[in-house]
Amino acid sequence: MRSGEVCGAISGAVLVIGLASGQARMEDRAAKKNCYAKTSEFMGRLKAGNQPLTCRQILGCDISNREGHERAIKAGLFKTKCVDMVRKIGGLLEELGY
Repeated sequence: MRSGEVCGAISGAVLVIGLASGQARMEDRAAKKNCYAKTSEFMGRLKAGNQPLTCRQILGCDISNREGHERAIKAGLFKTKCVDMVRKIGGLLEELGY
């Protein structure tokens, strides 16, 4: 998303949770409540492990501006820290049964 805000891997995981347990019909309030609970569980696990949630925190630079983005590229952060994050989030989704 290149905004420096919520990590794309985390955002993608929330989408996976929504697709797996969210409501298929607007009136299905139970599914909506279940999805909220599952999302809260996922986010709680991240927070309990002191996992930073934003790109700025994870990468240690602000990729929303040109200088920060170039710094991340030069340091290879997209190929290291981002790849590690995708693996970590994928593993957590797997642990949670997705």
